[in-house]
Amino acid sequence: MEPHFYNVEVNWNKDRKGVMCSPELIRDANTCIEVATPPEFPKGMPGIWSPEHLFTASVSTCLMTTFLAIAENSKLEFSNFSCKSKGKLERVEGKFVMSEILLEPSVTITDEKYREKAEKVLQKSEAACLISNSIKSKITMVPTILVG
Repeated sequence: MEPHFYNVEVNWNKDRKGVMCSPELIRDANTCIEVATPPEFPKGMPGIWSPEHLFTASVSTCLMTTFLAIAENSKLEFSNFSCKSKGKLERVEGKFVMSEILLEPSVTITDEKYREKAEKVLQKSEAACLISNSIKSKITMVPTILVG
């Protein structure tokens, strides 16, 4: 497989805030994301996406897209997928690091007979997620499987 490249541009606006866009996406208010220092840091801004949120989101969205591909290939019948995630920022050896990401995926299957397959698909998805495999943070997954 040839390497793929994903381009992102970040431009500072004022204070501790900027805008993140990708030249590969349509540039409008819906595709650019306002980003800022999180409020836990000096001059941080509440209510705006931070690098820490984006880092956590990249792991969670990678799990989802990997799950969708593996579920399709495995012919898993499900009606819903969602995933809550929590990134843990802490100081380790004098440096701030995202030390752990907690993933809490929830899959709704159409019938109880698909539970074991759903569990296997989730485990395969966690193992195959390219973002999780690219970072040194500990990844913990606590899945929930519902029938509905």
